[in-house]
Amino acid sequence: MPNKVVETPYPLIDADPHAGRVIRYLRPSDYVAWAGLTAAFPGALYLWDAVDPSKVKLRTAGRLGGVLGFVGGFLFAYQRSSLRLWGWSENQREQALDKAEMSDRIRQGLPIYGHSDQPEWVQGVAYRNSAFSQLKLHLFPMFNLVNHQHHGKTEADYKEES
Repeated sequence: MPNKVVETPYPLIDADPHAGRVIRYLRPSDYVAWAGLTAAFPGALYLWDAVDPSKVKLRTAGRLGGVLGFVGGFLFAYQRSSLRLWGWSENQREQALDKAEMSDRIRQGLPIYGHSDQPEWVQGVAYRNSAFSQLKLHLFPMFNLVNHQHHGKTEADYKEES
């Protein structure tokens, strides 16, 4: 199955980034958004209770709200980072990080997207399941945890840029 080619306003960095790479490429603004959503959820519960008192202690609800805010904030930050790697939003910082990381891997003689012990067909299935899955994080969080070669860029792309 050929890779889906999507026209983007910014250069493509990775069509199906590994979860570790998405997290490594988080910006400080992503961490701020994550922290803001973590605090906003229990804060909203507190305000809601202030407007319409429930006469119940909100300790458990506040804790649950904090956990839900933390998870929701992480998914939001993860999606923002993924959009930059796909080239759907401004990604100049990520381009520089990508070029440095991949050039270093090429100099060391390593495969640019890592080595996988999985058979080729499993790598293909993993790619088809995780491609663009970041658009559906609110329904079913699925992350790419398999190294494969379906990323939209090859080693030749990095050699031409050098």
